[in-house]
Amino acid sequence: MVLYTTPFPNSCLSALHAVSWALIFPCYWLVDRLLAPFIPTTYETRQRADDWCCLQLLCSYLFTPVYLALLVASLPFAFLGFLFWSPLQSARRPYIYSRLEDKGPAGGAALLSEWKGTGPGKSFCFTTANLCLLPESLARFNNVFNTQARAKEIGQRIRNGASRPQIKIYIDSPTNTSISAASFSSLVSPQGSDGVARAVPGSIKRTASVEYKGDSGRHPSDEAANGPASGELADSGSLEDACIVRIGSGDEGGRPPEADDPATVGQARNGAGGGSRGQTPHHSQQDGDSGSLGSHSASRESLVKARAGADSGSGEPGATNSKLPYKASVVKKAAARKRRHPDEAFDHEVSAFFPANLDFLCLQEVFDKRAAAKLKDQLHGYFEYILYDVGVYGCQGCCSFKFLNSGLFFASRYPIMDVAYHCYPNGRCSDSLASKGALFLKVQVGSTPQDQRIVGYISCTHLHALPEDSAIRCEQLDLLQDWLADFRKSTSSSSAANPEELVAFDVICGDFNFDNCSSDDKLEQQHSLFTRYKDPCRLGPGEEKPWAIGTLLDTDGLYDEDACTPENLQKVLESEEGRREYLAFPTSKSTGAGQKGRKDLLKGNGRRIDYMLYTEEGLCLDWKAEVEEFSFITQLSGLTDHLPVAMRLMVSAAEEEA
Repeated sequence: MVLYTTPFPNSCLSALHAVSWALIFPCYWLVDRLLAPFIPTTYETRQRADDWCCLQLLCSYLFTPVYLALLVASLPFAFLGFLFWSPLQSARRPYIYSRLEDKGPAGGAALLSEWKGTGPGKSFCFTTANLCLLPESLARFNNVFNTQARAKEIGQRIRNGASRPQIKIYIDSPTNTSISAASFSSLVSPQGSDGVARAVPGSIKRTASVEYKGDSGRHPSDEAANGPASGELADSGSLEDACIVRIGSGDEGGRPPEADDPATVGQARNGAGGGSRGQTPHHSQQDGDSGSLGSHSASRESLVKARAGADSGSGEPGATNSKLPYKASVVKKAAARKRRHPDEAFDHEVSAFFPANLDFLCLQEVFDKRAAAKLKDQLHGYFEYILYDVGVYGCQGCCSFKFLNSGLFFASRYPIMDVAYHCYPNGRCSDSLASKGALFLKVQVGSTPQDQRIVGYISCTHLHALPEDSAIRCEQLDLLQDWLADFRKSTSSSSAANPEELVAFDVICGDFNFDNCSSDDKLEQQHSLFTRYKDPCRLGPGEEKPWAIGTLLDTDGLYDEDACTPENLQKVLESEEGRREYLAFPTSKSTGAGQKGRKDLLKGNGRRIDYMLYTEEGLCLDWKAEVEEFSFITQLSGLTDHLPVAMRLMVSAAEEEA
């Protein structure tokens, strides 16, 4: 399949579209600027309360007449541009495909080795997030502002989190033998003078206190080469990109059983290269802020301080330990943040960072074109393949006129083979103004020694938003399943007799706009989609797993000191009291249920409307897909009203029955 790198099939139509949009844009921008001051965010309200001279309010009053005069002058040009722009949309392609040609260290994209489908298995990491990158005046209804600056900062934070080294911390004690603080909890690597992320050398052993073993000047590759998973590193990435941390009470030579499995050790790719810090005005950060691009800190701040103490002190363990204010109890606390339920087969946590070695990124509400371009430029520092400006405009393909695209955005480190987009035809009211729909992708993640392609399917969607329209969302879920089945059938080049392709995974993610706890969403909770696809956070219709939390934030608290940084929001959401205060809860139509009673019923976990689903149906018969890690991410605190979610899926050989 040919992927579209331009929105129009020829340069003549592209030029005509550029001219028509140039005539429309001044009017569009002026209307946006005129409305924005009348929809203040809570941050701006607080600033105005502290502004004795009311300078911001005075500036708004002074510029309003100027904007009005310019708007009136631009209306004839906008009308003329619209006459050309509207019919051109029938020839517009439904997405723009961008590929980073420069894949070297200077280009910043992470290099991948091809998976051969052999060995213990391969893990793939997926993330979905709603970014609320709307035009400025519309974004303020969700209590966020400065869309262009937010887009740049969001891209930097995602790139910063994904390009960290993936670190495994092994707990070796009589009471805890699980793997803790894996990629989602790993450290941000210090940067060298060249700006390239470096792995933290050495390993940690927990005795009476934190202790780094090995020479602090030792090269990371030397340490990794002697580690428990050098085979995996040599096969899939540079040895400099991994750090193995052991915390144990046994002798130094002891190795955890998991360490023998190369699949348990990941690797990070360089690509957090330099770049300007596109801060939003309401979220100025210092160098130590874990959310910023140049941050040298991490969600496990104590381990960073321990490393600094080890480097500055003598090489003797005693000297190191005497300088560490953060002792074993801190490491235990950090390890406890990633919990494994006794009946759970995978790890889960609230993380202050995007997962290391992120492979696929699915975003929603990237409506603003300029913001999408800024986000694309930032993410190309890590992802080689990107689809943006997805959707249709005007009257083509859908029932009503579309002023906004679908808001869907996709980034991948693996090559994209096929793409399809469909617009939901049943949106109503405000949702009908955007071409919300579903984006289907087929990616190639490797090839076997027999030259069979190893592929995966990813579906990204954003469902109808109005809470009372459950029937519309169910219809859209029906369409989603039908479109996906057609897409798989039309793009498959395999047959039972001639398997040219092996399917490794099939994942659906996005903003579904309903949760699994609200009594008003019972119709969606019982949809057949959840019988074919597995939800890692769900026990059944209306019943969540105890560790699952809501992904929709209470917009009134976005700029509170306790929740405006990744670290603070992470700490808040780890407590039930904090979740009650900063997560959004469903509004009940029943008059008998009060606010307090409703929150007690939901146990403070909030509305989880961002989903990550997977299935084992239709995969290669010799493989199975299992969730390895699941994470709720706070790294975009203050920049959006949703929590991103991430899932690491392990594809491995199916166990043979005896």
